[in-house]
Amino acid sequence: MNQTSEDQNWDLIITHRKKWYDLQLRDVWRYRDLIALFVRRDFVSRYKQTILGPLWFLIQPLITSIVFTVIFGNIAQLPTAGLPQLLFYMSGTVLWSYFSSCLTSTSDTFIANAHLFGKVYFPRLVTPISIVLSNLITFAIQFFFFLAFFLYFFLRGSDITLTLWALTLPLLIFLMAGLGLGFGIIISSMTTKYRDLRYLVSFGVSLWMYGSPVIYPVSSIPEGWRWVADINPMTPIIETFRAGFLGAGDASWLGLAFSAIFMFVVMFIGVVIFNRVEKTFIDTV
Repeated sequence: MNQTSEDQNWDLIITHRKKWYDLQLRDVWRYRDLIALFVRRDFVSRYKQTILGPLWFLIQPLITSIVFTVIFGNIAQLPTAGLPQLLFYMSGTVLWSYFSSCLTSTSDTFIANAHLFGKVYFPRLVTPISIVLSNLITFAIQFFFFLAFFLYFFLRGSDITLTLWALTLPLLIFLMAGLGLGFGIIISSMTTKYRDLRYLVSFGVSLWMYGSPVIYPVSSIPEGWRWVADINPMTPIIETFRAGFLGAGDASWLGLAFSAIFMFVVMFIGVVIFNRVEKTFIDTV
């Protein structure tokens, strides 16, 4: 028997957002199965047709750390707070790799998925969130790789130690994911009209890295330039990680509170802009 539209019981009604603060985050939770599918797709497809496959997850931080050790540690002779150079640079590289991957990957959300967004409805935030989660798997692999080097240097008698700051690792991951996601979706929203930003993202992230204590400790920054580190939300995260897993770093709860506030502000602004742009982006992409 045929039913009229009045007789049908719909479990989902798609309407436009009437208020700027209507983020509809509940819809994102309803589509968590789709997030899981996207996570698997992103992770599997990343190195699916490469010769070395998942080994690239380990090769990238290792080669980067070796290059930093040779250039900045041996040639430039930058200080590493008395820590083994390779371990110092790897700690910064692993963290920065996760943050930068989240930012650069999510910054291309609208353009890279325009073909999908134009065909079927689902909360658009699902896509950047899945990217952040798939990058988290990569971070986990590289983190355990870092722990293997930590154990090697520890058994050799290097002056490194675990401290209670290591227990903040879940918080540090959350802050990095939020910062990467927030900045990424802001840039993604802007690139629907200003394509030039796509070419500036990687350049800007590289500059940001040199402004962060990835290749040097905060203690080595001259007093006149310490304010650059103080306004950088990634500084407390990296320093806390080193304080927890290497026993040397300028960690403080005040610094983490600053990063958390910065992250929530960026996330809120990013989600609001993202939800406004998604209603009309298909006309400009």
